[in-house]
Amino acid sequence: MGSPADLASWTAGLITRSGEETEGAAEAFAALLPPDTVLTLDGDLGTGKTTFVRGLVRGLGVTGDITSPSFALLNVHEGHRQVFHVDAYRLQSGAGLDDLMIWDVARSPWNVLVEWPERVATHLPRGLWKLKASILADGGHRYELTLPG
Repeated sequence: MGSPADLASWTAGLITRSGEETEGAAEAFAALLPPDTVLTLDGDLGTGKTTFVRGLVRGLGVTGDITSPSFALLNVHEGHRQVFHVDAYRLQSGAGLDDLMIWDVARSPWNVLVEWPERVATHLPRGLWKLKASILADGGHRYELTLPG
């Protein structure tokens, strides 16, 4: 595994071997994620997206329970930044993202984390960061970051 505190490791594809390792890597990733940036998390069910978010949100200074917003669609966390965690799986279109009114209440510094971004792609801003999660044949998880531009 490359260093989770090195952006090049993420763009090359960082591999973790456990949920704890994923959370720790994501916590280190928090220092790399610029404020006022949207991060999409793409991957099939079970690829570790929510586990990654849990570590990332902890790295942004949030304490307490960090759970999936699968049923609520949106969880808002307050830490060093305002963090909006969206699970877009049940949204029918990008308009559903607008209905969550994130852009009406976000105040800098913020981050928006979007699972299932393909469901709302037409309503996501430009300049976002994209993280692709996948499961390897040996059971490890691979996280590959694509930067804007």
